[in-house]
Amino acid sequence: MSDALTVFETIHGRVQPLEWLVLAPHPDDAEIGAGGTLIRLARAGRAVGILELSRGERGTQGSPEVRVAECARAAGIMGLAWRGQLGLPDGELRDTLEGAHALAAVLRAVRPRVLVVPHHRDRHPDHFGSYHLSKRAVHLAQLAKADLPGDPHRVGRVLLYQGNADITPNVLIDVADVQDVWAQSVLAHESQFSGAAISETVTPEIVERRRARMTYWGTMARVRYAEAFEAEDALLVDPLTL
Repeated sequence: MSDALTVFETIHGRVQPLEWLVLAPHPDDAEIGAGGTLIRLARAGRAVGILELSRGERGTQGSPEVRVAECARAAGIMGLAWRGQLGLPDGELRDTLEGAHALAAVLRAVRPRVLVVPHHRDRHPDHFGSYHLSKRAVHLAQLAKADLPGDPHRVGRVLLYQGNADITPNVLIDVADVQDVWAQSVLAHESQFSGAAISETVTPEIVERRRARMTYWGTMARVRYAEAFEAEDALLVDPLTL
């Protein structure tokens, strides 16, 4: 295994046990798909974080240096406890043993209770590749005999977030009260969301477009705005909270 894939970089905060960790194939994916939820958790005093799997070096707009500065700025806006980058190759994210070992080592270091990953139905190859990579890494991280640094760690819950494809969520989170901060965190990625529109997500209209989805899911939950997630395993619910 190459040294480049066994060391992750901290760009904000410090390595520590996290309640929630969101995996982002590229810088800004986590803000777009799960930013409101992370802000709500951070405001409640929970330690939450983001790990970029790549630095987005093949993106049409921005450079890795610009984008890492944007990530650090957004992390401060959101109140993240930690943000890191793994440095896997942009455009080549997929389930490999080397990449899974690198990601599993991060999971052991920050020990998330909840891991949030891109949905496997996403049209972007890096997004569905990240999903499959995460599945292997979660498995490896918990194995006592895996050739990895750190103590074994079992992720308690995996949730899938919405990127570039429609999903059928079974978890909706009210994010109406954090809309202003969420928008600031997204727009901190100025290289992607100013200037010409490159795609349906890399566009100056990103906040407007994403809020349309939040409005739809909020209607389902009878709130103004909601973020949508899919839990692959059944959720145990206290009937007294329903």
